[in-house]
Amino acid sequence: MLKNILAVTGKPGLYKLVSHGQNMLIVESLVDGKRTPTYARDKIVSLADVSMFTTGEDLPLSEVLTRLGKKEGLKVASIDAKKADNEALREYFGSFVPDFDRDRVYPSDIRKLIQWYNVLINASITDFSVEEEGEEAKAEVETKAEENKAAKHPARNTAAKTTQKAAGKAAAKTGVGAKKG
Repeated sequence: MLKNILAVTGKPGLYKLVSHGQNMLIVESLVDGKRTPTYARDKIVSLADVSMFTTGEDLPLSEVLTRLGKKEGLKVASIDAKKADNEALREYFGSFVPDFDRDRVYPSDIRKLIQWYNVLINASITDFSVEEEGEEAKAEVETKAEENKAAKHPARNTAAKTTQKAAGKAAAKTGVGAKKG
């Protein structure tokens, strides 16, 4: 489920991927339901790609959200992230991720996590799993990407073919590269 939930730098809240076009994505806010385009210049991150630092291996955000959901009973967080001081945030986060790296996980990261969790819960999203794409879906995405490349630069493709044909004709006339029989 988290693969289609996006964070867009410079825009508050979380967004659900609705559609995609050429050089843009159409996203829908989980807070107010408004749809907006995001472009290549915007930094867009899928929540499935986010992880938190621990003393061992990094913990995927899906696991962190699942632990937080178990702690809170899939209800809004019991701590107010905006008003809580840094030590209270660290203590709260440590209650469900005890091995987090205290040097690399900042209070601002914990605040953002709690805000994201609350947005997801308010949007009735309680499945924090990361679904795996099948091979067919990956192949379809790759095919669409190739089609988009060809559609973006038809002149380039035509020019390259024309140049290759001209080079072949010139080689045939001069005898360069031609078979002698």
